[in-house]
This record gives sequence, structure tokens and C-alpha cells, in this order.
Amino acid sequence: MIDVLRGYDPALEWLREVPLSSICLPGFVVMELLQGCSNKGEQDVLQRELQPVQVVWPQPETCDRALRQFSFLHLSHGTGVLDMLIGALAVELNLPLHTFNTKHYRAIPGLELIQPYERS
Repeated sequence: MIDVLRGYDPALEWLREVPLSSICLPGFVVMELLQGCSNKGEQDVLQRELQPVQVVWPQPETCDRALRQFSFLHLSHGTGVLDMLIGALAVELNLPLHTFNTKHYRAIPGLELIQPYERS
């Protein structure tokens, strides 16, 4: 989503092929995107663009599972707190995670990773 917001052409082309209504973003990601806005105008644009996107949150059991996995993976793989929660949520929803950050996510059991487009 960062590449989309930065206007990176391959990301924009990929997004044009995907109906926004079929995308779900963890609430944590939406909050990170909002945090990256530098003014109210940028925030308003972001919120308009994300309106058709489904925002999802993990169940408590998923957070418990993420905590257990985090205790094993954060030192060995550099997996961050939000990365672990995002990955655990994708596993919970049985959905692939579209990302280029494979280093931090690849150790999460049951998580399918997809690089959505080619980066140059």
C-alpha cells in the first residue's frame, strides 16, 4: 500500500487489476498509513481512497497465537510486533499476504506470501 500511495507505477497497475472491495487491510495497517500522513488533506485523501477496502481485526485467540509465535521468532527472524499480528491475521482469515517484506514474514507458520508485482 505504501508503493500505491507513493504513486509507484507497477503498484498502481497491480491495484487497477484488483477490485478494491476484494482487498482487506488489517486495522493496524490503516493506522500506519494514517500515521504517514503529514496533514489533514493527505489524511482525507487516504480515507477516501480506502473507503471501499474492508478493515479487519484479529480475534483474541489470534493475538494469543501471535504472542506465542512472536516469542520464538522476533530474535531469530527480526519479526516485529505489527508484522506478527498482520501475519497471524492473514493465517486466521486463510488469505495470502501480498508483501515484499518476506524476510520478517516467511517464518510465520501457515502464512502464504505473494509478491504482487515486479519491483525494479
